[in-house]
Amino acid sequence: MAVVQNVSIRQKNLVLAFVIVLAAVSSTLAFQGRNGIGGERGSAKTEYAIGLWGDVPYSDVQANVGVPNMIDDMNSQKLAFTVNDGDLKQGSGNCDDALYNRSLNYLNALEAPAMFTPGDNDWTDCDRNAGVSSLERLSHERKVFFSTPSTLGQRTFIQEVQATPLCLGEKPDHTRFQEPCVENRRWTYGRVTYATLNVQGSCNNLCDVGPDPNEYTARNAANIVWLKETFAVAKANESVAVMLISQADPGFDGSDATRAPLRDPMTLVQTATQPDGFKDFLVAVREQVVAFRKPVAYVHGDSHYFRVDRPLLDSVGRRLENFTRVETFGDNANGVTLTNDVQWVKVLVDPNSREVFSDQAQIVPANRVAVPVP
Repeated sequence: MAVVQNVSIRQKNLVLAFVIVLAAVSSTLAFQGRNGIGGERGSAKTEYAIGLWGDVPYSDVQANVGVPNMIDDMNSQKLAFTVNDGDLKQGSGNCDDALYNRSLNYLNALEAPAMFTPGDNDWTDCDRNAGVSSLERLSHERKVFFSTPSTLGQRTFIQEVQATPLCLGEKPDHTRFQEPCVENRRWTYGRVTYATLNVQGSCNNLCDVGPDPNEYTARNAANIVWLKETFAVAKANESVAVMLISQADPGFDGSDATRAPLRDPMTLVQTATQPDGFKDFLVAVREQVVAFRKPVAYVHGDSHYFRVDRPLLDSVGRRLENFTRVETFGDNANGVTLTNDVQWVKVLVDPNSREVFSDQAQIVPANRVAVPVP
């Protein structure tokens, strides 16, 4: 009788163990979302915070002091994830492999999952260096930062990765080929859908030293597809908001001559004399924002000027109430400013609030050079 009882106990224990394992697997799948790709993470109702940064380092003191201080500051706060919106160096700097390895180390030093979208200084402007091909450098970045669907950082999760349409790439021997735009990523966290898009300064690769219309055409088409798919995913997931992150300041109106291309705010046609690498993309953004109706944040760097505003108008001149531009801090380095501009932006995300996003400038105490810490 005792033997039978022990067997029964063992059976119950095995069933209990199976239930625990099944629950753990189910929890993991729920965390990863549908098919483990680009799914829903974080509580559907709980507030969380994310970190945004970019356009640094532009000097040795920023590389060795400012950026490590900023990473420590982000690590000291409980962030769901971070996103770097491009420009790993100044435009005239070296584009050797060491640059990308240093930046990869920065991103992996972040405790929270870390994302990155390329900037023009990282690749399009590399043509300024004799014998360097910007497109080959972009293909190299795709291998260094985007070789898997996982985020960077010490904690990671899986993202959705764009597979089609294809972009252009280039091998070290300068042979061109088609390859996926794997830098374009998407994920949903706490009822908000996020996406990165490879949209570049320097006219989106249509001007500067080595303009490349063929590269632009393929990538721009892919970006517009990714943009539209992102809003479709957001609607399917019943997301309460969308955040788009890219590098370029495309200019939204005629008020920003020193920092972005001027354009007619209603037609979105560029009025500046340089080639317009943004009009078709901006028109698609506006169409999607209007159709989505819920809050949309557009995050970029490029102009090196922290601001939060609402610059996007509809085709008859009315400001789009659900669109907010967030520009991250960026370098204005000289011998006096030093680490003065090496700061980041914290976004508080509340899925239950009407506007969803609340933006806070984060001035790193260790990077203050003009006014001492109180």
